[in-house]
Amino acid sequence: MSDTRSDTVSVVERTRAVAADGSIVGAYFLGRTAVFVLGEEALLFAEPGGELRRMAVHGGAVLAAASDGARIVSGGDDGNVVTTDVGSSRVLATDPKHRWIDHVALGPDGAVAWSAGKTAFAQSKELRSWDAPSTVGGLAFLPKGFRLAVAHYNGASLWFPNAPQAAPEKFEWKGSHLGATVSPDGRFLVTSMQEPMLHGWRLADRQHMRMSGYAARVTSLGWSVGGRWLATSGSNQIILWPFQTKDGPMGKQPRLLAPAEQRVEAVACHPKQDIVAAGYGDGMLLIVRIDDGAEILAKKPGNAPVTALAWSTDGTLLAFGTESGEAGIIDLG
Repeated sequence: MSDTRSDTVSVVERTRAVAADGSIVGAYFLGRTAVFVLGEEALLFAEPGGELRRMAVHGGAVLAAASDGARIVSGGDDGNVVTTDVGSSRVLATDPKHRWIDHVALGPDGAVAWSAGKTAFAQSKELRSWDAPSTVGGLAFLPKGFRLAVAHYNGASLWFPNAPQAAPEKFEWKGSHLGATVSPDGRFLVTSMQEPMLHGWRLADRQHMRMSGYAARVTSLGWSVGGRWLATSGSNQIILWPFQTKDGPMGKQPRLLAPAEQRVEAVACHPKQDIVAAGYGDGMLLIVRIDDGAEILAKKPGNAPVTALAWSTDGTLLAFGTESGEAGIIDLG
């Protein structure tokens, strides 16, 4: 099989190239402005008019970032948690021990969470902290209320920061859990693991879900519109787990789309349609319709893996970035 996709419909010519001048570890949109998170120190703003602005936000490596569409919150090895909007940047918090900020998450009503080592922090009206059983592997807010899922060794915990006397709810599964995501309806918690697999729980009754069959560790996850599918990296095709029913993927096979010679490294689901963008290890980028697997070539293979993908809120712009600093914005409007 050739990854050139020479007979596939292409939108490559709609790409506006962006010179990032550094490895890209994340991509987001603030309105119509694409923002690329660089591996070292800075964010790169690509304005709709073509202007590029570089804004230094950390004193070293940028280790984590998240966005709610109005701001980007990032964590670095300088021990700072920084919030950035289109025009300015400010430090939200500095770890008192100057530990690395490993993970960040944004939640309802402006809530922010981050972790340093074993300690998870959450801030809404007040700053709260909780020490997990081991180093925090991932953070994810539930869509309603002020609850935070914290992944760690041997499972995950649901922490209620506004009830400091209440013990977090524990969801156990042996192994190292290195990422967390919660379904948009708040019914399922899914963690990525050190092993090439996912593990999940139905929160109402703690029913387990094992999602295996991957060639490599899953590092990128995305929920399709309405939470019908969970799209994942970790294989040489897009793996989508069904979450349309009350049982989620229990007893069901995943949908497999867009097979290629290289592994999928990054996924991003369209905000309004059942479409997923997938970036591969050879730099190829495909836009794939979930219902029938129809493909559009968005970027030809290059010299480095795709490491970042983001859709604009209206789904008309798609930004991508690679490990080598190649970046672009595709206009699909």
